[in-house]
Amino acid sequence: MEVNIKDVVVPGDVAAEIMKSSEKERVILGPGLRRDCDRVLVTKAGVLKRRKPAIFYVDSYQKRVDIGAGELASLSYLAFEGATKKNRPDIVVGDVIFAKLLVASKGMEPELICVDSHGKKGKLGVLSPDGMLFDCSLSLARKLLHPSCQLLTLLAKEQAYEIAIGMNGKIWMKARSVHETIAACNAILAAENTPPTEMPALCSSIARNLLRIS
Repeated sequence: MEVNIKDVVVPGDVAAEIMKSSEKERVILGPGLRRDCDRVLVTKAGVLKRRKPAIFYVDSYQKRVDIGAGELASLSYLAFEGATKKNRPDIVVGDVIFAKLLVASKGMEPELICVDSHGKKGKLGVLSPDGMLFDCSLSLARKLLHPSCQLLTLLAKEQAYEIAIGMNGKIWMKARSVHETIAACNAILAAENTPPTEMPALCSSIARNLLRIS
């Protein structure tokens, strides 16, 4: 999609107005823009702006997010479904965000978005504060997300829950009560060293413990 100055832009938009300016004067590309052959592409969500004489950049309303890496990632207020300059999502410090990396290249600041390629949020976005966030190893995160892993299906037969698993080794979970949430988290952490054949017994053990507690 072609965009002009003062337009709300998202990654992948083509800044046609900048290319027209470059034909007349020397253009400087600032944050949020990069040249791709004969085009100028937008690399972050925000508002396309120009500062005289010919400096172009994307003004992005964003926060820094801890993704468990060596540096923080930026999350724009416009990286949510339906967000505009006037209609920002209600996000505060301490919120847990389920997002995906848009930019993760050497020499560039990591950038997150909470929409898919069609601009829809799907399961992404701000997670409930009633859930529990905990860390696990990267190998366990990959194990849980693998189609052959039966743990989450077996656990669902014992109790209802919601879960979001990040490839950064962070897991958010919410069950019907605090006791059930903690029990489910313990089951997941214990699964790292549990053989697949022993998964049913692990889930059943968690369910029996819950009955004793209640």
